[in-house]
Amino acid sequence: MHPRLFAVVAAALLGVLGLGSAAVTDWTPGGGPAPVRAAAGPRPAKGAATPTGDPAVWTRSTLRNKLMAEMDATDPGVALADLDRITKAKPYTVRFCHPIAHELGHAAVKRYNHDFAKVLSFPHDTCAEGYLHGAVEEMLAASTDPGKDLLTLCQPKMAGPCVHGVGHGTMFVTKQNVPAARDLCNKFTTETRRIECSEGLFMQLFGPDEEDENAKAQLPADKLAAQPQYPCPEQPALFQSACYFYAPTFFLSSHDYPDHPEVYAQALTWCLSAKQDGGATDCSRGVGSRTMKYNLDREDWVAQQCASAGEAWQRKACAEGMVSYYTVNYTDAGAAGRLCAKITNPELAGYCRSAAGLSKSLD
Repeated sequence: MHPRLFAVVAAALLGVLGLGSAAVTDWTPGGGPAPVRAAAGPRPAKGAATPTGDPAVWTRSTLRNKLMAEMDATDPGVALADLDRITKAKPYTVRFCHPIAHELGHAAVKRYNHDFAKVLSFPHDTCAEGYLHGAVEEMLAASTDPGKDLLTLCQPKMAGPCVHGVGHGTMFVTKQNVPAARDLCNKFTTETRRIECSEGLFMQLFGPDEEDENAKAQLPADKLAAQPQYPCPEQPALFQSACYFYAPTFFLSSHDYPDHPEVYAQALTWCLSAKQDGGATDCSRGVGSRTMKYNLDREDWVAQQCASAGEAWQRKACAEGMVSYYTVNYTDAGAAGRLCAKITNPELAGYCRSAAGLSKSLD
C-alpha cells in the first residue's frame, strides 16, 4: 500500500476505534472538577471583566498565565478543566490552547518528578491532547537514552496521541534536526507508529509551541525560495504526507494570518506548487485544518475559503482537513453533523458530509 494512502487509512482506523482521544495509561477521573460552561449572555464591553473575573478578550499570555498559576495553586486537572471551559465559551482561544496545554504538560512532569503515570492521571483530552504532547516532550528531553525510552513511554496502549507526542519530543531531543528526529521515529517497528510519530515531528517543525529558542522553526530562507514546501519533497515517502499537511502552518504564520484573512485562500494557491511532488492534496488538507483551527467560531466562513480553490479536488481536500480539525476539537459523535449543517455552499456541504469519518489523528 502507498505510504500516503496508508497514512489516511491508518488515521481513519484510529478514529473508528476511538484512539484519537484515548489516554495512554488507565486513569480515574478526579484530577479536577468537571468543566463549567459559561452561560450565554450579552458580550461584555471590550476591556471589561466578565462576571467570573475573566477578561473580555483572552490573549495567549493572559490565558497561559492564569492557567499556570491555577495549576501551581491546585493541580493540572483543575487547570485543564478551566482551559476546556474557556475554549468552549470562547472558540477563538482554540488557536492558542494547544501550545498552552503543552506548557502545562511540561510543568506537570517537572512538578511530579517525572512520574509519567501521575502526570497522566488527570483527564487531559482537551485542546487535542496538548497536555499529553507536552508531557511526552519533557520526558524525552530528560531521558539519557531517548531512542530506547520512546519505545516504552507510551506502553501499554501505544495510543496514537501519545506516539504523536513522541514525534514532538524527537524534535526537542534533536534540537530541530529533522533527519535525526526522523531516525528516532524510525525506531518504531510498524508503519502506523512511524506515521503517527512523523505527524508530531512536522507539527513541531512548522508550528513550534514553546517559548524555547531551540524549538523555533529553522527553515532557511534561501531553501524556501527555491522550494516553497521545503523540506517536504526530500523526505522519505513514509514521512511526506505529514510534512505537507503541516507545512501550511508555517506559511500562514509567516504571512500574518490574524491580520490578513486573505492569506487562507492564498495558501491554497501556494499548495499547488507541491503538485509535481504529489503533496498538493495533503497540503490542501492542511490548509483546511489550520483555517478551521484559527476560525473555529466561523464555520461557514472557513468553508468559503475552501470554496475559493479553483479545482474540485482541492476544494474537497480542504473540506476534509476542515472536518478533521473540527472533530478533533469537538470529540462528540455529532460534531461533524453540526459543522456540515452550518455550511451554506452545497458543494462544500457535500464534501463535509462525505468526510465525516475522516482522520482524528491529525491535530
